[in-house]
Amino acid sequence: MSVATIQSDRLGANPFVVEGPIVSGSGIPGPNFSLGAVAGGDRESEWVYCQLVLASQTTLQPGQWFQWTKDYVASLLTTAAAVVGQRCGVFSGAAQPPTITGGPIGAITLAAGTYYIWLQRNGQAPALISTATAALVVAETTTTAGLANAPASATATTKAIANVNFAAANQTFTATTVNGSAVLTSLGGLSANAGPFIGAAVSGTGIPGGTTISGITYTPNNVIQSITLSANATANGTGITITATGVLEATLMRPFLSKVN
Repeated sequence: MSVATIQSDRLGANPFVVEGPIVSGSGIPGPNFSLGAVAGGDRESEWVYCQLVLASQTTLQPGQWFQWTKDYVASLLTTAAAVVGQRCGVFSGAAQPPTITGGPIGAITLAAGTYYIWLQRNGQAPALISTATAALVVAETTTTAGLANAPASATATTKAIANVNFAAANQTFTATTVNGSAVLTSLGGLSANAGPFIGAAVSGTGIPGGTTISGITYTPNNVIQSITLSANATANGTGITITATGVLEATLMRPFLSKVN
């Protein structure tokens, strides 16, 4: 995952800040950047500043796919709503207290309203993927908002996402589990910036079925220090092999919706 370098003293990396809700006449400042502004970071990363209008309460998760218009109005990507030719990218996570629930660089639940968000279009990023195969060079839309697919070959009637590929169909690492604790420690086999990511499904000895990653802490050099799960481990274990799926490391190269499959 790339790291933004545009910073503010109070909020940290600006591309991870969600601004809003913006209510006319409320006294809350409007957008702090012009729509279409670009912020950069390491590993060739770029984020684009977009408007997001939500009709109802919505949870945004790192890795969700968005498309945006030429006026930089963003919407969650689905096959039905996807417009060929529009640009697309992913949400990297939120780094401020949201209006309802959430945490630093994680999922954020927002009430209905108008917001301004940074969406990543270049560099390495988490990406929500429903199905991944060994090819990892095909990317396409799905019927689920914010979720893409990486099959072996294109699926008819979906819309192709050009200029994106994925590092691996899943990720394995080792960890220490403690019975009754949701925290994985003593992690092994992980590299800086490379995941796993919040929202990924995890499996392994002592990990209940359906468990996902709900939180991650990092060392100063951006290596994962500990992982918090959505459920407590059911056994003590050292050097347990954990497999993470569903949120893959993607390499984005200014992706766009290229055609109807």
